[in-house]
Amino acid sequence: MLDSAVERVRGAVSERAELPNMSLLEHLEELRKRVILSVVGIVVGFFACWGLWRRIFDFMQQPVLKAMARNHLDPHLVYTNPMDPFNLQVKIALVAGIFLSCPWVLYQIWQFISPALYRQEKKYVLPFLFSTVGLFLAGGAFGFYVVYPNALTFLIHQGTEIQNAQAMITINEYVSLLLTIELGLGIVFELPILIFFLALMGIVDSRFLIKNFRYAVLIMFIIAAVLTPTPDVMSMTAFATPMVILYIVSIGIAHLVHPKKRKERAAA
Repeated sequence: MLDSAVERVRGAVSERAELPNMSLLEHLEELRKRVILSVVGIVVGFFACWGLWRRIFDFMQQPVLKAMARNHLDPHLVYTNPMDPFNLQVKIALVAGIFLSCPWVLYQIWQFISPALYRQEKKYVLPFLFSTVGLFLAGGAFGFYVVYPNALTFLIHQGTEIQNAQAMITINEYVSLLLTIELGLGIVFELPILIFFLALMGIVDSRFLIKNFRYAVLIMFIIAAVLTPTPDVMSMTAFATPMVILYIVSIGIAHLVHPKKRKERAAA
């Protein structure tokens, strides 16, 4: 038994020795390299989506056209500035390029943080990539198919209550609001991945997350109030509910990957 304990200590020491001892300038240089590669990937995605912007826009405007039709309005968008169509193309190609290149960008994030991980922790690279990409796309899909259509229906209906008022929704404002929700929810859905790495490094554990659950819920509803385009409680609750569920899932993840729990399972 003493021999096995010595072997575990030697293994931990050898793994610690494998971790690169980088200076601050070397860390900054590595960060610079990963940022440049990420930007290059986004630029490639931008030009790849530039020629498809019409198809992407036809898909993006479906929620507002359906919401206007439900409220018996003429389903069309307008623009008031000659530059709006060109700005629309740039925004659509940029955000679509970000979604297209997100696996590459997330891989660069992994490459930046992986030197600080032990050898057995680096095996999480494929689960990291699949889960981060999946959660990012799931957040965007939730915003597009659930949050945004219901919010638009509510807002346009409120406008129809005003007598002698005609709805004129500009393409610039519509796309800006849609892209804000899409990117915001895509980032919010990465919460389990953030908790995973914080727990993996021993910064937080499941007990800490449970103890501060009430404060976490408060922060989530504040974020939902900022990102939700409507002021009603139902839309804000629909926006915050997935975040609460993801937080609860994150508690289980933190319990599984925290170093203390891993050592207890190894000793058992």
